[in-house]
Amino acid sequence: MEIKIKSLKFDADQKLIAFVEKKVSRLEKFCESETADVTLSLLKEPENKNVKIQIHAFGKEEVIERNSKTFEDAVTECVDIMKEKLTRTKEKRNEA
Repeated sequence: MEIKIKSLKFDADQKLIAFVEKKVSRLEKFCESETADVTLSLLKEPENKNVKIQIHAFGKEEVIERNSKTFEDAVTECVDIMKEKLTRTKEKRNEA
């Protein structure tokens, strides 16, 4: 799976990029998607780290977006929720 990472309003360091790639690459087990788009951005709110993950899987676009105090927490939340969503979608397709 190709992982495209965009950072808005800041420059992501290699440590953060490596963390995102490691976490998001785990989603490959749950779908046959070729690409995952990850957008990291800063907001003005107290929990100002925003992460958005988009994956085209099973014929539709799956999008998860979360805010947190750290990018690592937001990425972990997004990946966990995306895993559940992809698993449910896959089970529904197998039932049909």
